[in-house]
Amino acid sequence: MQTANTGGGDGRQPGMADVARVAGVSPQTVSRALSGHPNVREETRAKVLAAVDQLGYRKNGAARILSSGRSRTIGVVTLQTTFYSRLTLTFGIERAAREAGYAVSIASTASLDTSEVERALSRLAEQGVEGIILAIPLAHVSRRIEQLTRSLPTLTIDGSRTASSEVVAVDQAEAARLATQHLLDLGHETVWHVAGPGEWLESTSRLQGWRDTLAKAGRSEPPVLKGDWSPASGYRNGLLLGRIPEVTAVFVASDEMAFGVIRALHELGRRVPDDISVVGVDDIALAEYCSPSLTTVAQPFEGMGALAVSHLLRHIATPDSAPEPTSVEPRLIVRTSTAPARPAER
Repeated sequence: MQTANTGGGDGRQPGMADVARVAGVSPQTVSRALSGHPNVREETRAKVLAAVDQLGYRKNGAARILSSGRSRTIGVVTLQTTFYSRLTLTFGIERAAREAGYAVSIASTASLDTSEVERALSRLAEQGVEGIILAIPLAHVSRRIEQLTRSLPTLTIDGSRTASSEVVAVDQAEAARLATQHLLDLGHETVWHVAGPGEWLESTSRLQGWRDTLAKAGRSEPPVLKGDWSPASGYRNGLLLGRIPEVTAVFVASDEMAFGVIRALHELGRRVPDDISVVGVDDIALAEYCSPSLTTVAQPFEGMGALAVSHLLRHIATPDSAPEPTSVEPRLIVRTSTAPARPAER
């Protein structure tokens, strides 16, 4: 491999041609390698990435056309979804960024597959964003994701973690503890749980928090029911729960699934909260207007978005600063979907 200096002796920033020369490949191959193109061999991609690291190259076409050399844009990687919580989080990010004089470029993925996340990060890097908010719950990150987040200031939400990113997250185990303990304090013998998808960090943390709370109280752990965050999956699980006579309290891992659970219980003639108490998580705007109004654990989605922007802009200003994880405490909101257990249940 040839050696090239970053400025070519004239103070200029390294370009794609410099990376190609050092890696011994064509500029087109460099472009394909950096954008995650599937037809690039791994050894070739490794050469390109080594050249990028050596030169300190950053593809930033948008910034180069600005006299300031800055794009004033941050990128957001998020999931393609219509879930209220995700939309509210994105709204919080966009509003806070706008107030700070930044635009937002969003790259959405259809799944949590790391190759899709890699492509989304590459697209944002090519657009010249100054930093990235990774707003997806990645349980595992690939080498390529680590490299991309190392080259740009990156903040993650939902507990995802890379070696060089800063984290802003809600304590999901505490959210589960608040919900479960509330039901136990009302005199229910145990608490059933409708969990979210297993690949989501939020879901696994809430599941563990529920288990730990029951164990600490010396209560039995009922079988776990699984949903996919949708009201439909809550409804399906509600039809099961409503047919189990000993069920008197349910902790549901999201408000939208809780709506489905309550609908199913109503159809089966099980009264909420007289027969079964239900607690959700999120406190989306519709929770208060559910029938009955939903007891839930609030997550400040819009505020989380604003906090993420604040941390990211600080990280952009001081990119060499060490990442500092920030945990946001959830809050129990008691409404009318929960009630004390009846004497016979106690």
